[in-house]
Amino acid sequence: MKHQIKAFLEFTSGYRAWLEPATDLGEVEALIDQLKPVPIKQNLVRIGSNDDGGYLLPDDLEGISACVSPGVSTEVGFDYAVADRGCEIFMADASVDGPPVNHPRFHFVKKFVDVFEDDRNLRLDTICAAIGREYAGDRLLQMDIEGAEYRVLLDASDDTLASFRIMAIEFHHLTRMFAAFPFAMIRATFQKLLRFHYVVHIHPNNVCRPTVRGNISIPPVMEFTFLRKDRAKLDPSRRPTLPHPLDRENVAGIPAVPLPDCWM
Repeated sequence: MKHQIKAFLEFTSGYRAWLEPATDLGEVEALIDQLKPVPIKQNLVRIGSNDDGGYLLPDDLEGISACVSPGVSTEVGFDYAVADRGCEIFMADASVDGPPVNHPRFHFVKKFVDVFEDDRNLRLDTICAAIGREYAGDRLLQMDIEGAEYRVLLDASDDTLASFRIMAIEFHHLTRMFAAFPFAMIRATFQKLLRFHYVVHIHPNNVCRPTVRGNISIPPVMEFTFLRKDRAKLDPSRRPTLPHPLDRENVAGIPAVPLPDCWM
Protein backbone atom coordinates (compact mmCIF):
# COMPACT_ATOMS: atom_id res chain seq x y z
CA MET A 1 0.00 0.00 0.00
CA LYS A 2 2.87 2.41 0.78
CA HIS A 3 4.26 2.01 -2.73
CA GLN A 4 0.79 2.38 -4.31
CA ILE A 5 0.21 5.66 -2.47
CA LYS A 6 3.65 6.92 -3.47
CA ALA A 7 3.01 6.01 -7.11
CA PHE A 8 -0.33 7.84 -7.10
CA LEU A 9 1.17 10.97 -5.54
CA GLU A 10 4.02 11.03 -8.02
CA PHE A 11 1.62 10.53 -10.93
CA THR A 12 -0.58 13.44 -9.86
CA SER A 13 2.52 15.58 -9.27
CA GLY A 14 3.73 14.91 -12.81
CA TYR A 15 0.27 15.60 -14.20
CA ARG A 16 0.18 19.00 -12.48
CA ALA A 17 3.54 19.82 -14.05
CA TRP A 18 1.87 19.69 -17.46
CA LEU A 19 -0.67 22.32 -16.38
CA GLU A 20 1.83 24.87 -15.03
CA PRO A 21 4.12 27.26 -16.94
CA ALA A 22 6.96 25.20 -18.40
CA THR A 23 10.62 25.45 -17.51
CA ASP A 24 13.02 26.11 -20.34
CA LEU A 25 14.46 22.69 -21.14
CA GLY A 26 17.94 24.19 -21.34
CA GLU A 27 17.69 25.12 -17.65
CA VAL A 28 16.55 21.62 -16.74
CA GLU A 29 19.42 20.12 -18.72
CA ALA A 30 21.92 22.46 -17.04
CA LEU A 31 20.78 21.36 -13.58
CA ILE A 32 20.95 17.69 -14.52
CA ASP A 33 24.52 18.24 -15.74
CA GLN A 34 25.42 19.53 -12.26
CA LEU A 35 23.89 16.44 -10.65
CA LYS A 36 25.69 13.77 -12.64
CA PRO A 37 27.63 11.51 -10.24
CA VAL A 38 31.34 12.24 -10.01
CA PRO A 39 33.96 9.45 -10.08
CA ILE A 40 35.55 8.71 -6.71
CA LYS A 41 38.21 6.24 -5.62
CA GLN A 42 36.16 5.04 -2.65
CA ASN A 43 34.07 1.95 -3.28
CA LEU A 44 30.34 1.99 -2.60
CA VAL A 45 28.80 -0.37 -0.04
CA ARG A 46 25.16 -1.27 0.39
CA ILE A 47 23.68 -0.53 3.80
CA GLY A 48 20.22 -1.77 4.78
CA SER A 49 17.70 -3.99 3.08
CA ASN A 50 17.90 -5.52 -0.39
CA ASP A 51 14.88 -3.52 -1.56
CA ASP A 52 13.25 -0.26 -0.42
CA GLY A 53 15.19 1.22 2.48
CA GLY A 54 18.68 0.15 1.41
CA TYR A 55 21.19 2.74 0.16
CA LEU A 56 24.62 2.75 -1.46
CA LEU A 57 27.18 4.80 0.48
CA PRO A 58 30.88 5.49 0.03
CA ASP A 59 32.96 3.13 2.14
CA ASP A 60 33.93 6.00 4.44
CA LEU A 61 31.83 5.47 7.57
CA GLU A 62 34.61 5.17 10.14
CA GLY A 63 34.49 8.07 12.59
CA ILE A 64 30.85 8.98 11.95
CA SER A 65 29.30 9.22 15.40
CA ALA A 66 25.66 10.04 14.70
CA CYS A 67 23.07 9.42 11.99
CA VAL A 68 20.08 11.74 11.62
CA SER A 69 17.17 9.80 10.13
CA PRO A 70 13.94 11.73 9.52
CA GLY A 71 11.12 9.55 8.23
CA VAL A 72 10.78 6.18 9.95
CA SER A 73 7.55 4.55 8.75
CA THR A 74 7.90 0.74 8.90
CA GLU A 75 11.41 0.24 7.47
CA VAL A 76 14.55 0.73 9.55
CA GLY A 77 16.92 -1.79 7.99
CA PHE A 78 19.37 0.98 7.09
CA ASP A 79 19.24 2.49 10.57
CA TYR A 80 19.73 -0.91 12.23
CA ALA A 81 22.75 -1.72 10.08
CA VAL A 82 24.36 1.66 10.80
CA ALA A 83 23.62 1.28 14.52
CA ASP A 84 25.32 -2.11 14.49
CA ARG A 85 28.43 -0.31 13.24
CA GLY A 86 28.47 1.75 16.46
CA CYS A 87 26.61 4.85 15.30
CA GLU A 88 23.86 6.54 17.34
CA ILE A 89 20.64 6.92 15.31
CA PHE A 90 18.40 9.95 15.84
CA MET A 91 14.96 9.34 14.33
CA ALA A 92 11.97 11.63 13.92
CA ASP A 93 8.50 10.82 12.58
CA ALA A 94 5.11 11.89 13.92
CA SER A 95 3.25 9.32 11.81
CA VAL A 96 4.37 6.38 13.97
CA ASP A 97 4.81 5.75 17.69
CA GLY A 98 8.33 4.46 17.24
CA PRO A 99 10.54 2.28 15.03
CA PRO A 100 9.16 -1.18 14.21
CA VAL A 101 12.13 -2.81 15.95
CA ASN A 102 14.31 -1.58 18.78
CA HIS A 103 18.06 -1.10 19.05
CA PRO A 104 20.05 0.27 22.01
CA ARG A 105 21.39 3.06 19.80
CA PHE A 106 17.99 4.20 18.50
CA HIS A 107 16.76 7.59 19.76
CA PHE A 108 13.24 8.41 18.58
CA VAL A 109 11.10 11.55 18.79
CA LYS A 110 7.50 11.53 17.65
CA LYS A 111 7.72 14.65 15.49
CA PHE A 112 7.95 15.51 11.82
CA VAL A 113 11.00 17.41 10.56
CA ASP A 114 9.86 20.63 8.93
CA VAL A 115 10.66 24.35 8.80
CA PHE A 116 8.86 25.37 12.01
CA GLU A 117 8.52 24.08 15.55
CA ASP A 118 5.50 23.11 17.60
CA ASP A 119 4.25 20.03 19.45
CA ARG A 120 4.41 17.91 16.24
CA ASN A 121 7.28 19.48 14.27
CA LEU A 122 10.92 20.41 14.68
CA ARG A 123 13.67 21.68 12.44
CA LEU A 124 16.70 19.76 11.22
CA ASP A 125 18.96 22.34 12.86
CA THR A 126 17.29 21.64 16.22
CA ILE A 127 18.00 17.91 16.00
CA CYS A 128 21.63 18.53 15.11
CA ALA A 129 22.12 21.13 17.84
CA ALA A 130 20.73 18.73 20.45
CA ILE A 131 22.95 15.79 19.51
CA GLY A 132 26.03 17.92 18.89
CA ARG A 133 26.63 18.39 22.59
CA GLU A 134 27.09 14.66 23.14
CA TYR A 135 28.45 13.22 19.91
CA ALA A 136 31.31 15.05 18.27
CA GLY A 137 32.54 14.31 14.80
CA ASP A 138 30.98 13.89 11.41
CA ARG A 139 27.39 12.80 10.90
CA LEU A 140 25.35 10.84 8.40
CA LEU A 141 21.97 11.95 7.04
CA GLN A 142 19.40 9.48 5.75
CA MET A 143 16.20 11.24 4.71
CA ASP A 144 12.97 9.97 3.16
CA ILE A 145 10.21 12.43 4.04
CA GLU A 146 7.94 12.17 1.01
CA GLY A 147 8.50 15.56 -0.63
CA ALA A 148 9.20 17.74 2.42
CA GLU A 149 12.94 17.33 1.79
CA TYR A 150 13.16 20.47 -0.37
CA ARG A 151 11.91 22.93 2.22
CA VAL A 152 13.70 21.13 5.07
CA LEU A 153 17.06 21.26 3.29
CA LEU A 154 16.58 24.87 2.22
CA ASP A 155 15.81 25.74 5.85
CA ALA A 156 18.91 23.99 7.20
CA SER A 157 21.93 26.08 8.10
CA ASP A 158 25.27 25.76 6.36
CA ASP A 159 26.80 24.41 9.58
CA THR A 160 24.18 21.66 9.74
CA LEU A 161 24.65 20.57 6.14
CA ALA A 162 28.45 20.71 6.37
CA SER A 163 28.34 18.44 9.44
CA PHE A 164 27.10 15.55 7.28
CA ARG A 165 29.97 13.61 5.76
CA ILE A 166 27.53 11.49 3.78
CA MET A 167 23.90 12.07 2.87
CA ALA A 168 21.46 9.53 1.43
CA ILE A 169 18.27 11.32 0.41
CA GLU A 170 15.26 10.12 -1.53
CA PHE A 171 13.98 13.01 -3.64
CA HIS A 172 10.33 13.03 -4.74
CA HIS A 173 8.30 14.89 -7.39
CA LEU A 174 11.37 15.33 -9.59
CA THR A 175 9.26 15.44 -12.74
CA ARG A 176 7.99 18.81 -11.53
CA MET A 177 11.33 20.19 -12.68
CA PHE A 178 9.49 20.66 -15.98
CA ALA A 179 7.24 23.29 -14.31
CA ALA A 180 8.71 26.72 -13.66
CA PHE A 181 7.79 27.34 -10.02
CA PRO A 182 8.70 23.90 -8.61
CA PHE A 183 11.87 23.90 -10.69
CA ALA A 184 13.09 27.03 -8.89
CA MET A 185 12.77 25.32 -5.49
CA ILE A 186 14.27 22.04 -6.68
CA ARG A 187 17.24 23.81 -8.29
CA ALA A 188 17.82 25.95 -5.19
CA THR A 189 17.85 22.86 -3.00
CA PHE A 190 20.37 20.97 -5.09
CA GLN A 191 22.60 24.00 -5.60
CA LYS A 192 22.71 24.50 -1.84
CA LEU A 193 23.77 20.90 -1.30
CA LEU A 194 26.37 21.05 -4.05
CA ARG A 195 28.27 23.81 -2.25
CA PHE A 196 29.54 21.25 0.26
CA HIS A 197 28.93 17.85 -1.34
CA TYR A 198 29.35 15.89 -4.55
CA VAL A 199 26.72 13.55 -5.95
CA VAL A 200 28.39 10.13 -6.05
CA HIS A 201 25.45 7.84 -6.83
CA ILE A 202 21.87 7.99 -8.11
CA HIS A 203 19.33 5.19 -8.12
CA PRO A 204 15.80 5.62 -9.55
CA ASN A 205 12.97 4.18 -7.48
CA ASN A 206 10.99 1.93 -9.82
CA VAL A 207 7.66 2.83 -8.19
CA CYS A 208 6.93 5.20 -11.13
CA ARG A 209 7.98 5.52 -14.77
CA PRO A 210 10.02 8.50 -16.02
CA THR A 211 8.54 11.56 -17.70
CA VAL A 212 10.17 12.49 -21.01
CA ARG A 213 10.29 15.86 -22.74
CA GLY A 214 12.61 16.31 -25.66
CA ASN A 215 15.91 14.62 -24.86
CA ILE A 216 15.32 14.82 -21.10
CA SER A 217 13.96 11.90 -19.08
CA ILE A 218 13.27 12.31 -15.35
CA PRO A 219 12.22 9.49 -13.01
CA PRO A 220 9.81 10.93 -10.41
CA VAL A 221 11.60 9.44 -7.38
CA MET A 222 15.34 8.92 -7.08
CA GLU A 223 17.79 8.14 -4.29
CA PHE A 224 20.84 10.41 -4.25
CA THR A 225 24.04 9.73 -2.33
CA PHE A 226 26.23 12.72 -1.49
CA LEU A 227 29.79 12.81 -0.15
CA ARG A 228 31.28 15.93 1.41
CA LYS A 229 33.91 17.41 -0.86
CA ASP A 230 36.76 17.29 1.65
CA ARG A 231 36.27 13.51 1.96
CA ALA A 232 35.98 12.74 -1.75
CA LYS A 233 38.99 11.21 -3.48
CA LEU A 234 38.24 12.09 -7.08
CA ASP A 235 39.46 9.78 -9.81
CA PRO A 236 38.89 11.22 -13.30
CA SER A 237 40.10 7.95 -14.84
CA ARG A 238 37.03 6.14 -13.53
CA ARG A 239 33.40 6.38 -14.55
CA PRO A 240 30.65 5.88 -11.99
CA THR A 241 29.06 2.47 -12.51
CA LEU A 242 25.37 3.07 -13.20
CA PRO A 243 23.53 0.97 -12.39
CA HIS A 244 25.86 -0.28 -9.69
CA PRO A 245 26.11 -4.05 -9.10
CA LEU A 246 24.79 -3.48 -5.56
CA ASP A 247 21.68 -1.60 -6.71
CA ARG A 248 18.38 -3.34 -6.06
CA GLU A 249 14.84 -2.51 -7.16
CA ASN A 250 12.75 -0.74 -4.52
CA VAL A 251 9.57 -2.61 -5.47
CA ALA A 252 9.70 -6.27 -6.47
CA GLY A 253 7.57 -7.56 -9.31
CA ILE A 254 7.48 -4.44 -11.48
CA PRO A 255 9.94 -3.37 -14.19
CA ALA A 256 13.19 -1.66 -13.27
CA VAL A 257 13.72 2.03 -14.02
CA PRO A 258 17.26 2.48 -15.34
CA LEU A 259 18.91 5.84 -14.80
CA PRO A 260 18.31 7.72 -18.08
CA ASP A 261 21.34 8.49 -20.22
CA CYS A 262 20.95 12.24 -19.73
CA TRP A 263 21.86 11.78 -16.03
CA MET A 264 25.16 10.00 -16.78
